[in-house]
Amino acid sequence: MKRSERLVDMVKYLLARPHTLIALPFFADRYGAAKSSISEDLAILRQTLASDQNGILETVAGAAGGVRYIPFVGKKEATNYLHDLADRIEDPDRILPGNFVYLSDILGSPQDLQQIGQLIATKYAYSNVDYVMTIETKGIAIAQAVSRFLNVPFVMVRRRPKITEGSTISVNYVASSSERVEKMELAKRLLPEGSNVLIVDDFMKGGGTLTGMEELVKEFKGTVAGMCVLCETKYASQKVVNDYQSLIKITEVDRTKKLIKVRPGNFLEQTDFNRFPK
Repeated sequence: MKRSERLVDMVKYLLARPHTLIALPFFADRYGAAKSSISEDLAILRQTLASDQNGILETVAGAAGGVRYIPFVGKKEATNYLHDLADRIEDPDRILPGNFVYLSDILGSPQDLQQIGQLIATKYAYSNVDYVMTIETKGIAIAQAVSRFLNVPFVMVRRRPKITEGSTISVNYVASSSERVEKMELAKRLLPEGSNVLIVDDFMKGGGTLTGMEELVKEFKGTVAGMCVLCETKYASQKVVNDYQSLIKITEVDRTKKLIKVRPGNFLEQTDFNRFPK
């Protein structure tokens, strides 16, 4: 197999298995090539990914070592995408009755979900996340995208029990949108005790839903690696959650004036993009 052919297949294999340690002898056997040739191939890939700031290829030394592909986005690409996304969301036609904002097309776009998933996975690439958690229903697509790039399972919290999921653990929380006490629950089989959990959602007002999921994690004796939402909105009352990241922030919505103002959230300032090898 020619080097060009090996490189194409190697990239395909690594991209399909993010955060997975792969021993060098595996590639040597796969391509019938010497380990020195495989090492040269990996050096080319590492340099290309670093120069394009489109992922990190880590080398782990030792007998049990190998290489690991870490999905990682550079700050320039992240900034450009979030500004483009903010511009698209500023379309007045997105404003719905009650000053809600239509986001379903973004949550249904494979290209947007890939960008969103990889961005959030960049922030938590080195946080040792075991599970990604979200609540039904619109956060599911985001959680699935993030779990794909972190290569960990995602779990879905429900507002109503499903008999097909067996016994559950439930918590009460105050919904910020209605200021009513509501209930959410998670099947006992879905989340092992002591898991490190990343909480994601599509939209946040006061943060009541996020704190509810945080309480659920505690019921499973787990820890919260972080909380990240696609979009937050300016909220009249004080938010009940402080430690979170938002990709997009909606600062003003006025249906009568057909006005919506949007800018990137706090994600860029709270993310360390300086991981690429020099």
